[in-house]
Amino acid sequence: MLHGGKDRGHEVVDERSASWRRSAAMARSISGDLGEAGAAVWLLRYRHRGWNGGAGPVDDARWALQQVRERLGDLPVVLLGHSMGARTSAAVADDPLVRGVVALAPWFPGGESVAPLAGKRLVAAHGSRDHITSPRATRAFVERAGDVGAEATYVDMGRVGHYMLRRIGRWNEVARERSLELLG
Repeated sequence: MLHGGKDRGHEVVDERSASWRRSAAMARSISGDLGEAGAAVWLLRYRHRGWNGGAGPVDDARWALQQVRERLGDLPVVLLGHSMGARTSAAVADDPLVRGVVALAPWFPGGESVAPLAGKRLVAAHGSRDHITSPRATRAFVERAGDVGAEATYVDMGRVGHYMLRRIGRWNEVARERSLELLG
C-alpha cells in the first residue's frame, strides 16, 4: 500500500501523518481477508511527504518492490495507492512483479504517463465530490491506460470526497475485493 501526500514537501512522514494513518487503518481492515487468501499487506512509509517531481516516492516504491523480491521472490504484487500513492503506483507499475494497480481517489494530472501500465490491470475508484484530485482526470487516465493495452476500469464511488472518510466500508471493500481480483 502507498499512502497519499502532497505536491511538495520534504517533511518526514511519521505516525502523525493523516495520509499514512488513513492508509494504516485501511491496511488493518483489509489484511485479515487478504491474509486468508494467501496475500500479505505491506504499507510503505515514504521518506518525505511530497511528490517533489516524483523522484522521492517513486524511488521509495521501487526500493519496496526490491525488498519484496529479495524477501519473498518473484511473487505477484498488486499496488494499492491513495492519491499520491496511486500516482506513485502507476509510475512503478512497469516493475515485473506488479500485476496491477488499485488507485483510490488518485492524483493523475493531465499528461501523466500511462506507459508503465501497458499490459497491466488498473482499477481506479473516485468520488464525485473530490475537490483535491479530479475524478474527470482519473476517467481520462483510465481511458488512456486502456489505449496502451492496460485492462483499465473506473469505479464511481458516488458523492464522496477525497479523504475516504465517508463510506469507509465501501472504500475498504473496493480496496480488498479489487486487490484480490487483480491477484487472482
